[in-house]
Amino acid sequence: MENKNRSLSLIELISIGIGGMVGGGIFAVLGEAVSLAHGATPIAFAVAGVVALLSAYSYAKLSIVYKSEGGTVTFIDKAFGDNVLSGSINLMLWLSYLVTISLYATAFAFYGETFFEHKSLLLHHGLICFAIILPAIINLISASFVGKSETIIVVIKVALLVIVIVAGANYVEPHRLSPQNYGTPLSIVVAGMIIFVAYEGFELIANSAEDAKNPKVNLPRAFYSAVLIVIALYILISIITVGSVSEEKLLDAKDYALAIAAEPSMGHIGFVLVSSAALLSTFSAINATIYGNARLGYIVAKDGQLPKSLMDEDKKSKVPFKGVLYTTFFSLILANSINLTQIAIIGSAGFLLIFFVVNVSAYKLRKEIDANKNILFISCTFSFLALLTLLIHTYNSNPKAVIIFLGFIVISGLFELIYGRYIRKQIFGRKYD
Repeated sequence: MENKNRSLSLIELISIGIGGMVGGGIFAVLGEAVSLAHGATPIAFAVAGVVALLSAYSYAKLSIVYKSEGGTVTFIDKAFGDNVLSGSINLMLWLSYLVTISLYATAFAFYGETFFEHKSLLLHHGLICFAIILPAIINLISASFVGKSETIIVVIKVALLVIVIVAGANYVEPHRLSPQNYGTPLSIVVAGMIIFVAYEGFELIANSAEDAKNPKVNLPRAFYSAVLIVIALYILISIITVGSVSEEKLLDAKDYALAIAAEPSMGHIGFVLVSSAALLSTFSAINATIYGNARLGYIVAKDGQLPKSLMDEDKKSKVPFKGVLYTTFFSLILANSINLTQIAIIGSAGFLLIFFVVNVSAYKLRKEIDANKNILFISCTFSFLALLTLLIHTYNSNPKAVIIFLGFIVISGLFELIYGRYIRKQIFGRKYD
């Protein structure tokens, strides 16, 4: 049934997309990009942006026809029906959001540590736990607390990045960005794929499609505008970072590189300002992602693809209570057991896999959504090759991250096989298509 009370304008939809992308990702992964791409870090962000933009085409086309709060889940179900593939990918999406929460929490801890004179393992893990548990409590008490201020937070963090860009422009030394300081072509591409998680948030626009004004026009514009704006923002930030700070200093402070990037132009005040903004941004992103993942669990459970316990919802606040608890528990385990590089690799690989499946879904539904099959074929190819390149290259340098990611796939598949065939049939009386 068509929603007659559409409320989200084009600007608001773009804000949702930008807010989803410029969450904690750029604060967490900038140093990772520099360590691989070196002077070509801006190119790495551009490469990742192209993959994101191609996937945004699929999302835009699918969102117009299949407007639903489920977003990605709905698209995959429409293309493949109720089977092992769709069920496994839906669970993989839920797990990937756990990884992004872990990424944001780890970044929160590294930036938070800059305010303490003495660092320790206890402090690091204490900050990680604080960054996850407090947003979870806020979600359980009042999920709208940070949600209502999200637009303000988006404006603050984007404005701050613009200030860093403008202030640092005169401090860029072009020779730091010259080709002799580039990484190898393969390392540049791999760097782009590792930092891909910094772009994943654009898909949140799809979850708001039901409330979009003039969706046929505004949804595509929102997807493309949000991704293009963020590509430009990331490229400019990486130019300032690599161009104004020595690589040795950046790598020494890899986990809070963006704060270091503000020092040449704004001194210690700039460092503190960016670190404070990183804490605000990552905290806000964790709060929003906990709520979003709990809602995702609710939607998937309501459709019978996850246990019914995830459907428990507080009648007054509409918060999926157990979904928040499950999300918090597993995020704490992930964030406290694997390092930032591994989290970034797993997160990027997870979303590259999901976007590949969404691109394939769009290709399969191309007639229904009136999409160009050539663009969709390129989208499928790029997302698949990006995932393959990331996994093959990082297996040699960081096999643990690849093994954990493959473990997620195995867990998702086994869970769906067991739950789908034996439990769902008993509870919902449903079989696979």
